[in-house]
Amino acid sequence: MEKKKKNKMFIAGIIMIVLGVGVLSFFGYRKISREIYLRRLLKENINFEIPRLDIKVPVLEGTSQKALQVSAGHFEGTGSLGKGNYCICGHNSTIYAEIFNDLDQIRVGDDMYLVDNDEKHTKYRYTVSDYRIVEPDDTSVLRDFGDNRITVISCTDDGKQRQVVVGKFQE
Repeated sequence: MEKKKKNKMFIAGIIMIVLGVGVLSFFGYRKISREIYLRRLLKENINFEIPRLDIKVPVLEGTSQKALQVSAGHFEGTGSLGKGNYCICGHNSTIYAEIFNDLDQIRVGDDMYLVDNDEKHTKYRYTVSDYRIVEPDDTSVLRDFGDNRITVISCTDDGKQRQVVVGKFQE
């Protein structure tokens, strides 16, 4: 009787090990796949960088849920590189892409960059001039202010409001 119990425990242990390896392999594969996809997006799209916060993300056109799961999104109809109010947004979340989780640590005077993946890899430098919290329905930050700037928008940690970072273009 004791031998049967040991055999059952041994088989249960083997099954648990196999299941554990399977689960770890699944999540490892997903992590590696996402990293490869992110690297491809960084090569093929405009990149947004905040060196002091170690942020470097691709910027996709539009703000669809699919785009924001892996990158920052450029609000359609807002400025272009180095011209007008170039508005982007991204998640501050552990559920989705953790793009702007450290955005609340930005300081006035920090540099931010948009890097075009053209032949020259043209780099557009912006200096942070403002950080504020707004209500989710406040879209005034998206309008054209008559200057050249970047506006970065993300949720606050609790998701109830929006963080807004404004950077002025440096020629």
